[in-house]
Amino acid sequence: MSHQTSAPSAQPLLQPVQLGALKLPNRVLMAPMTRARADNEELAPTDLHATYYAQRAGAGLIISEGTWVSTDAIGFINVPGIYTDGQTAGWTKVTEAVHSAGGRIVSQLGHAGAASHPDHHGGRLPAGPSAINPYEMSYTPDGPKDSLTPRALSAAEIATTIDSYRQAAVNALRAGFDGLEIHAQISHLVAQFLNPRLNQRTDAYGGTSEKRAQFLLDIVDAVSSVWGSDHIGIKLSPYWNQGPAFTADAETLAEYDQLLKRLNDSNLAYLHLLGPEPDTGTDIFTAFTRYRAHYDGAVIASLGFTQASGNELLERQLAEAVSFGAPFIANPDLVDRFTHGHPLAAGNRDTYFASDAAGYTDYPPVTGSY
Repeated sequence: MSHQTSAPSAQPLLQPVQLGALKLPNRVLMAPMTRARADNEELAPTDLHATYYAQRAGAGLIISEGTWVSTDAIGFINVPGIYTDGQTAGWTKVTEAVHSAGGRIVSQLGHAGAASHPDHHGGRLPAGPSAINPYEMSYTPDGPKDSLTPRALSAAEIATTIDSYRQAAVNALRAGFDGLEIHAQISHLVAQFLNPRLNQRTDAYGGTSEKRAQFLLDIVDAVSSVWGSDHIGIKLSPYWNQGPAFTADAETLAEYDQLLKRLNDSNLAYLHLLGPEPDTGTDIFTAFTRYRAHYDGAVIASLGFTQASGNELLERQLAEAVSFGAPFIANPDLVDRFTHGHPLAAGNRDTYFASDAAGYTDYPPVTGSY
């Protein structure tokens, strides 16, 4: 990690920025991270969540962990939802704690789709765009299990799913969030619809790249009817490479190029874009240069950035902000550490998905304990 020892305020990461309607004091954003602490029957956030997020309120913006928009969306144990009154009340405690600490937080809305398992659904098969196994892993109460061939969503079920996003947006507004992010990355439902290997529908939601993108665009319209598009972001992962279904080949990247162009008309707060995994043959600056060529709005860059590479990306004007995941786990005061050149603490991976405060809220800032 590069330490800044002079003129720290000159770092691009520490400069204010406006993303749509979101006015941020710095460009060091906290990425959404599943931490599996909603260890209760309702999958509701607890006081532990409120403490965890408030500790990290120095971030320019906190993006919540991905939260389920319905029971059908569930695909990982102990991840909170935002589809019940109890869950909404739990999230209200979180947003109040973050705001009291001077921070800002948006809710990431997600759905696992076919990357789930019957154990999450009372024995019923999960549903995806088509009856095609994505060959993903679902973490169930009995441990990790391979995904199965899902049901194909009916047209009526697609309409219901889109409405579940709209209702989740209503709940996020009730809970006091500052905006929304649509989880459209990695191997979950929106990414399944975008993927021609997993989406072989012949209706309005499949058959061409434009139709495969319609599910996402309809979700954007649904949540925008609640919030206004300038409070909404989308997280995408064009370079995601995993299993037989998700391959960042030339055809996939070209389809994402066209999607980014279409999203120029959506007046979003931002696009949150993952770069390529390290050592996969594509440089992060090359990837974000490609994104910049097709998308005119604000970009949040994500995946494996350091203080040095984040500052360089911003200096090159390839993004407006950078999100950090793992560094925020063990460094709740990450922005202060970047500002004053303090070294970063290392997180304990054994506690990333545990169920208690250990490895969650017990990492102290440089200046002392909470």
